[in-house]
Amino acid sequence: MRIFLTLLVLGVLVHPARAAVEALDDAGRLVRLEQPARRIVSLSPHATELLFAAGAGDRVVAVSEYSDWPPAARRLPRVGSGAGLNVEAIIAQRPDLVVAWLSGNAKPQLHQLEKFGVKIFYSEPRDIDGIADNLLALGRLAGSEVKARQAAKAFREGVEVLRLRYVGRRPVTVFYQIWEQPLMTVNGHHLISHWLRLCGAENIFSGLPDLAPTIDPEAVLKADPEVLIAGRHAGKSHHWEARWRKWKTLRAVRDGHLYTVPADMLERQTPRALQAARELCEHIDQVRRGEKGSSGRDARVRPEPVHQGSGDVPVQTGNPKAG
Repeated sequence: MRIFLTLLVLGVLVHPARAAVEALDDAGRLVRLEQPARRIVSLSPHATELLFAAGAGDRVVAVSEYSDWPPAARRLPRVGSGAGLNVEAIIAQRPDLVVAWLSGNAKPQLHQLEKFGVKIFYSEPRDIDGIADNLLALGRLAGSEVKARQAAKAFREGVEVLRLRYVGRRPVTVFYQIWEQPLMTVNGHHLISHWLRLCGAENIFSGLPDLAPTIDPEAVLKADPEVLIAGRHAGKSHHWEARWRKWKTLRAVRDGHLYTVPADMLERQTPRALQAARELCEHIDQVRRGEKGSSGRDARVRPEPVHQGSGDVPVQTGNPKAG
C-alpha cells in the first residue's frame, strides 16, 4: 500500500509552472503552494462551504460526510468524516491541497497525509471575522482571489449591518441548546456566542471552561434566562420544548420565548451563518419588545431550509451525533 500511495503522491507534485501562493491557516502555519491548487479535498462540511463560497468549488474533487451545501457538493465523492478519514481514498484523488478541520479531524491520519507530502490547510474560524479571513486565504491558495474578496466583503458588510442594528440595545439573557440528551450548550468562546453578542444577547453559560459543556437542567433553572434557543435540524420537530415547558416558573417558558434557528447554518463557520444570525437576532429582539412567542416560532421569520444537520457539530460543539 505504501508504494501505491507514494506513486500517487508523485503524481500530485507534477504540474505546469505557475506563481507560488501562500496563506496563513488557523493553526498559525504558513501554507505555501508552488502554484494555485487545482485539486482540493475538503475534510469538513464548513470547509466545503467555504471553498465554494471563495470561488474554488470547481477545484474541489472530494469532500467529507455531511457536506451538503451547496447542492453541487452532494455529488462529490466522500473520503471521511469527523469519525475518521480514508487516507488511501484521499491520496487517490491526487490533491495538491487538503482543507482539514483543526479540531474535528483525526490528527494521526492528517499527519499520515503530511508524510506523503500532501499540503494541508487547517481551517477553524474562532470568531466571526475569521470566516472572512478563511475565504480570503482559501481564495488565495485556489487562485480565485477575486471571487473570495467579493464574498468576504459581502459577508463583512452584512455583519456590520447587524452590529449597527443591535448595538446599544438592552442585553437579553439566553440559553442556547445544541443537544438534548445529554443536555449540552456552548461557552463564551464558541462562535455561536460571538453571534449572540452581535445580537446584544448574553449567554448564561459563557463563563464555563469547556467549549461545549454538558450541563444539568437545574443550572438553567437557576440562571432563569429570558429566552431558550435550540438548533433546528431537518426532520426534527419542536419536541425539545416539552422538557422545558413543564417548568412553568422558568421565565422563558412563562413568556413563551422558546425558539429555533437553522443548526446547519449557525453552527457552521461559513457565510451562511449570517443568514441564521439575522433570524437569531430577530428572536432576541422579540424578547426586548415583550412579544409573546408562538410554540417556539415567530411566524414573521421565515425558516430557512435545513439540509441533514450541521455535520460540523459533532467535534466542534461536542454533539454526540458523530458524522
